[in-house]
Amino acid sequence: MSDYHAPLSDMAFVLDEIADIDRLAQLSAFADAGLDALPDVLAEAGRFFAEVIAPTNRTGDLEGSVRNPDGSVTTPDGFLEAYRHYVDAGWGAMAFDPEYGGGGFPWVVGIAITEMLTAANMALSLNPMLTQGSIHALTAHGSDVQKARWLPKLISGEWSGTMNLTEPQAGSDVGALTTRAVPQPDGSYLLSGQKIFITWGEHDLTDNIVHLVLARTPDAPAGTRGISLFIVPKHLVEPDGSLGARNDVHCVSLEHKMGIHASPTCVLQFGENGGAVGYRIGDEHAGMRYMFTMMNQARLAVGLEGLAVAERSYQQARAYARDRRQGRRDDTPAGESAPIVEHPDVRRMLVTMKAQIEALRCLVYLNAVAIDRARWSSDEGERRRNQELTDLLTPLSKAWGTDLGNEITSLAVQVHGGMGYIEETGVAQHFRDIRIAAIYEGTNGIQAIDLVGRKLAMRDGAVIEELIGEMGLTVRALVEADLGEMADRLEAAAADARAASRWLLQRGGGGSDDGLAGATPYLRLLATTVGGWLLAKSALAAQRRLAEGASGPDREFLEAKLATARFYAGQILPQVQGLLPSVMAGAAPLYAVGLD
Repeated sequence: MSDYHAPLSDMAFVLDEIADIDRLAQLSAFADAGLDALPDVLAEAGRFFAEVIAPTNRTGDLEGSVRNPDGSVTTPDGFLEAYRHYVDAGWGAMAFDPEYGGGGFPWVVGIAITEMLTAANMALSLNPMLTQGSIHALTAHGSDVQKARWLPKLISGEWSGTMNLTEPQAGSDVGALTTRAVPQPDGSYLLSGQKIFITWGEHDLTDNIVHLVLARTPDAPAGTRGISLFIVPKHLVEPDGSLGARNDVHCVSLEHKMGIHASPTCVLQFGENGGAVGYRIGDEHAGMRYMFTMMNQARLAVGLEGLAVAERSYQQARAYARDRRQGRRDDTPAGESAPIVEHPDVRRMLVTMKAQIEALRCLVYLNAVAIDRARWSSDEGERRRNQELTDLLTPLSKAWGTDLGNEITSLAVQVHGGMGYIEETGVAQHFRDIRIAAIYEGTNGIQAIDLVGRKLAMRDGAVIEELIGEMGLTVRALVEADLGEMADRLEAAAADARAASRWLLQRGGGGSDDGLAGATPYLRLLATTVGGWLLAKSALAAQRRLAEGASGPDREFLEAKLATARFYAGQILPQVQGLLPSVMAGAAPLYAVGLD
């Protein structure tokens, strides 16, 4: 089983050429972040996650986390030590507010660090991911007192955070939740109810766990309009910041899952002994709006999971294909077998994996840098444009990223042949682990509905038209750079994306059955096109660098980048044409088939 090595060259290339990290560094918010040292930071992160975190991945899968009779949870061997090293090194704090102990780096740099963590151990990475979401929600909506109380230890990683939405009767329909929060004379609340599927809801890695919980106050309106958001810590915190009594929240069971065995997915009971003490965040009945601050960041992070686990499975499949010998080619020496990497079909699988991973990395990093610019740009128009871009790209990153995670890890099993189906090989773990990502944080079908129902209609369709217009500029640049075949493929895909977008808008987007029926193929069509556009931009950048005299390993990398972009344009972008009829088919064919 091969080790994980962070793809530092491609990560740096995407940060430079797609995220334009140099322009981002000019914003006043990042003047003191030390971005000039970013290559060294990424290199050290790559070493750390490969050496310290990646070895725990297999152990975690085999041992899993275990609930003890007293309701506590013990994580697998090595997790506590690895997590402490992660906290001590400050990796989780890099992209947060220096006022509360963060490193002040852009979020896109935090995304790059998180990619390495997730590839090294997805199950463990879910703990910091949920903590990051808690930090975002508190930063955006918490009071000054709450920020001072909770943010420093969440940012440092000394405490962890969770997100508590789902209940047995309320899955994606969050408005059906029944957990109650009763106000107390001192301004606190007592919460009672049960939450399920709570990732890292109980564990032994941190001294305290800060649960963010959606609940209803007495006489709250029905549905999502009546939901408020509360801080409910595992341990109460004394005025001096020390830990106090255990709160009335307990893990009553762990789910037995297909994958991510080391991540304890808990059923939490609040208020079994009188009520769990909680503190309301912001306004009453505004909880769903506040939680979306956390959820939208989490959706990008989940899309990143697809990228990260796909990258690790690709590395393992590539190494196996180089070593495994079977069959012959015309040029195979007599009496020998050829490495299977030389066989066209195996090579097709590997190059498909590589091309999709590189396109997805471009998308996720572009999404992240749009978040940075939407928040920190000094120009109001640029902030608005980047917020619109963030809104448009987030469902693509989440859904396409996790769909590709499923597909690429499946291809990795296929490259291994029968050995891939044997657990000892290790590649099956990636396939099992990533399967959940298309389901949680809003299923991919919900992402598609959000895309056609809300994002497509932004400024009456002008946002998507402007994005496709950007593709047109790239097409012209490709022609000028003598990359005409790539230009033709991108131009055709962009035309199909425009046609699909206009068709959906004309039929009311997510407000009609026709729009809902076309949502999922439309998301795939648009994401595939955006991936082709970003790889085309990568090809132009690679060609420019080659013309500037790149040599040695840099030249080899850039030539490979050009070849990968050509492959994507020729082999993957044409799929867009096949998706267009599915988008425009309407809902009638779905209801013409009996399912009784």
